[in-house]
Amino acid sequence: MLPGDLTGDLIKRLNFIKGQIEAITRMLDEGKDPDQISIQFKAADQALQKAHFLLLDEVFRKSLALKLVKVMNACPGNCPDAEKIELLKQQFPLIEDNALTQKMKEINEIGDRLAKYNEENPENSQK
Repeated sequence: MLPGDLTGDLIKRLNFIKGQIEAITRMLDEGKDPDQISIQFKAADQALQKAHFLLLDEVFRKSLALKLVKVMNACPGNCPDAEKIELLKQQFPLIEDNALTQKMKEINEIGDRLAKYNEENPENSQK
């Protein structure tokens, strides 16, 4: 579930983009200059990309941060993925938006392995 303020912001942005698309359609119907139409296409594309990156940043980056903290807290320091966890922690501020979903997949796999490891080695897990 998306936070209400994010949903509202995204809807506002998408409505603006919808207006841009309608303007492009009118320009096409009116036979406007292709250069002007191209400029409007670029503007609509950039607005859509900004809305998409807002979603990625707000949802995936925050989820990744929370999951990373969770596995850092669950790793007793000598868990099998300790080095990978440390690497992800160091890389976190530099992760590009288009890599967030892959990093989420990685951290979820680490979390699953860590849960199994701590279940099999309760003496090593932190309480």
